[in-house]
Amino acid sequence: MSTTANNKSTGAAHSHAASPSKSNTATGRNKSAAGSKAGDSKLEEFFHDEIKDIYWAEKKLVQTLPKMAKAATSSELKNAFTEHLGQTKEHVARLEHVFELLGHKPQAKKCDAMKGITEEGASIIEDTEDGTSTRDVALILAGQKAEHYEIATYGGLAQIARTLGHQDVAKILETTLKEEKETDQTLTQLAETSVNNDAGAE
Repeated sequence: MSTTANNKSTGAAHSHAASPSKSNTATGRNKSAAGSKAGDSKLEEFFHDEIKDIYWAEKKLVQTLPKMAKAATSSELKNAFTEHLGQTKEHVARLEHVFELLGHKPQAKKCDAMKGITEEGASIIEDTEDGTSTRDVALILAGQKAEHYEIATYGGLAQIARTLGHQDVAKILETTLKEEKETDQTLTQLAETSVNNDAGAE
């Protein structure tokens, strides 16, 4: 009786000793899952931050494009800038909808890249002669720098949105991306078909 009791007691002790090991394993799994979730949270934070950045950039362009249109010599270039102004206002509205879909209020964060590009555009107007095609060449170059920044930004953000499972947001960003590419192509065609040649003759 005594031996049997001791064996049972020893077995129980072994059973209790095994339990912490299982608990530790479960805790390890939980920590692993928590780590993965934290990683996703960091990506979401980065994504929201970049949306704020491009939102500021688009609002800045709404202020800048009328000045570029006014400074342009070519009527075609004036029209291109004016048309893109209308698109840019729509891009701002789309981003505000993106904020809504993500559960955030619209908020702008200063975009240093776009600030520099628009400041360069302003200096171009000051440094070139009014009524010349040379100024138009410079304005097209400044405009395309802005477009290329936006193309890179919207393309990258659309990919991140899909990674995070924000399919509706990705579609909105891709719609704007398509329009930015079309504007860039319009400016290229203007440069190639008339503006650059006219400037070369000045």
